[in-house]
Amino acid sequence: MDAFSSFFDSQSRSNWSYDTLKNFLQISPIVQTHLKRVYLTLCCALIASAFGAYLHVLWNIGGYLTTFACFGTIRWLLYIPPFEERKRVSLLMMSALFEGASIGPLIDVAIQIDPSVLIAAFVGTALAFACFSGAAMLARRREYLYLGGLLSSGLSMLLWLHFASSIFGGATALLTIEIYLGLLVFVGYMVVDTQDIIEKAHLGDLDYVKHALSLFTDFVAVFIRILIIMLKNSAEKSEKKKKRRG
Repeated sequence: MDAFSSFFDSQSRSNWSYDTLKNFLQISPIVQTHLKRVYLTLCCALIASAFGAYLHVLWNIGGYLTTFACFGTIRWLLYIPPFEERKRVSLLMMSALFEGASIGPLIDVAIQIDPSVLIAAFVGTALAFACFSGAAMLARRREYLYLGGLLSSGLSMLLWLHFASSIFGGATALLTIEIYLGLLVFVGYMVVDTQDIIEKAHLGDLDYVKHALSLFTDFVAVFIRILIIMLKNSAEKSEKKKKRRG
């Protein structure tokens, strides 16, 4: 928590000063071009994912099969050398489509309960992504990379919480902690992964497909958790309204 509070404190102290602008200008034209390719590829992956979710709503294709297919295409992508660009981009789009189909059941529930929640969750995720990625770009180089170890510990804690909730029958308190802790961890990864991508690009690693995959994973993880939280709040509000009418 101290690490995250120091993140926000440092951002408020800088407050779009000349030093902040100077940090952004330190990003070389090559790295800026690389970032444009990364974010363009990310946008295409999100569109493919949305199409996958749409296919699930139409034909109910999402499930364990699409989840395994998503993991399989990602592993296949990571084994292919960077010079096979078209193949790797195609595999990224396939994995994004399978990911969208896999979270299709959650999207379907959101549509049935309140479609506006789905739009609000996506907009909220996009705003969080823009703010935290922008903060990472404007920060000094390597400033937040030290958070990687802390976030890895948080990810391990999430796995243990998931394991515990499956053993104890999915206790409500454990599930709530898992959702909110997961949101905090993956928002942190938005910052760390953005700085990691910039740093790798400065060192000559211009693998935009792999970098877009990292940001896509962060985006989807945050979106799922924000959507679950908003659906839970919407369900609680509807229950309160029913009690008042009763």
